[in-house]
Amino acid sequence: MVKVTNTTPPNTPYHVYIVECADKTLYTGITTDIEKRIHAHNSSNRGAKYTRYRRPVALKFSQEVANKQIALKLEARIKSLSREKKYMVIAQGINNL
Repeated sequence: MVKVTNTTPPNTPYHVYIVECADKTLYTGITTDIEKRIHAHNSSNRGAKYTRYRRPVALKFSQEVANKQIALKLEARIKSLSREKKYMVIAQGINNL
């Protein structure tokens, strides 16, 4: 088994994002390169398994944060929201969380 190490510098900015899939479901994730990640969701096997079968996806929300730790916390917070509240985040941003 090959161990994969994270080569991202510790203070690299991350994006927390929400995409809407073709079946109108929402997917939340994090990335350091939003354009590359959306492309992966739409056209490669490197996208999330969830979105792979629900293509195409459309970016609905993206928020840059200072580092991975903050991104993971915000991602978890968004994932815990109801669908209705996720649409509020899309419309109004994260300030109302």
